[in-house]
Amino acid sequence: MINPAEFIESLQKFGIDFFVGVPDSLLKELCQTLQHGPHRHMITANEGNAVAMAIGHHLATGRHAAVYMQNSGLGNAINPLVSLAAPEIYRVGMLLIIGWRGEPGVKDEPQHLLQGQITPELLKTMRIPFSIIDSNSNSAEIIDELLGNRRLANGPAALLVRKGTFAAAPADRSVAAQGDADDHEIIRENFLEQLLNIVPGSSLLVATTGFTSRELFELRGRRSEAQRDFLTVGGMGHASSIALSIAIDRHDRKVICLDGDGAMLMQLGALPVIGCGSRPENYLYLLLNNGMHESVGGQPTIAGQIDISRMAEAFGFRRFFSVSRRQDVGPMLKDACNTTGPVFFEVILKPGTRKDLGRPTQTPEENKYDFMRFISGH
Repeated sequence: MINPAEFIESLQKFGIDFFVGVPDSLLKELCQTLQHGPHRHMITANEGNAVAMAIGHHLATGRHAAVYMQNSGLGNAINPLVSLAAPEIYRVGMLLIIGWRGEPGVKDEPQHLLQGQITPELLKTMRIPFSIIDSNSNSAEIIDELLGNRRLANGPAALLVRKGTFAAAPADRSVAAQGDADDHEIIRENFLEQLLNIVPGSSLLVATTGFTSRELFELRGRRSEAQRDFLTVGGMGHASSIALSIAIDRHDRKVICLDGDGAMLMQLGALPVIGCGSRPENYLYLLLNNGMHESVGGQPTIAGQIDISRMAEAFGFRRFFSVSRRQDVGPMLKDACNTTGPVFFEVILKPGTRKDLGRPTQTPEENKYDFMRFISGH
């Protein structure tokens, strides 16, 4: 396996000392190592932001940055890559470090399968030269070959990283326990169970990608309840807009969006459209805020430094609730469910999930039809 610290040193030989991006589980060890050291590092809200920061870094210093992401994040990055950084436009070089989820022949979750199949061809279509690395690669040689002869002077280049490429980061470089998380009381799965006990049975739930959808699916099974929730297993950040359209079309039902802080930040512009634009009275936005990208390794988000209440007010939500103590969850949830929306409800969570947490046993299509049948009453 490749030592992530040595990998970073290989890039520094080419003057790359600024690393920016969105965490990915395949790049977890690299992301943890980047949290320390003499290089500059920033986690962005989405991959397009990271590309833009790499462009700004080049404009200010003349040097090149490394932008890391999961291959699903290429969708967010395509516009600034082809309309700004491309050789035909501003010719801004940067190294893209892309985790290859859904690689053909490698078992992965359904939301990654198509993206994994098309990633190499997508890079070719974007005219971005790339090399593939895995646990047996000599990363220094591959980097030398990819970036040699001032390659980044001609525009972006990419490394496509296979599963299991990087060796584990030192234990003291884990980022999962940062901040004051130990002081928090509410466990996400426990909160979700309370939610199911309190919300009207006809409510329509839309859950964000990651642990939230997985826990919700298992809770329905444990409660011997039919699957009825829409699990947004891909498209990070878009659950709130999916829920918005459902709320507009089915104003006779309570619609609840279960979102994470990383997902919220990735598509933050959706919230003022909900609060200031559409203002659906049946919409409850639940922010499950643990201050980190927990599903991909526990890297921190910026959510802990935001005054969420003032943000919700500025975005036009009629009411704001925030709960951090277990004993307050029930009463506040009941109040929120009986309040005219759109309502913003923040839950301050203690990070962590069960090690034996499973994954949905349904296909995404089966989940879709179960949800639609529940809406129609069939």
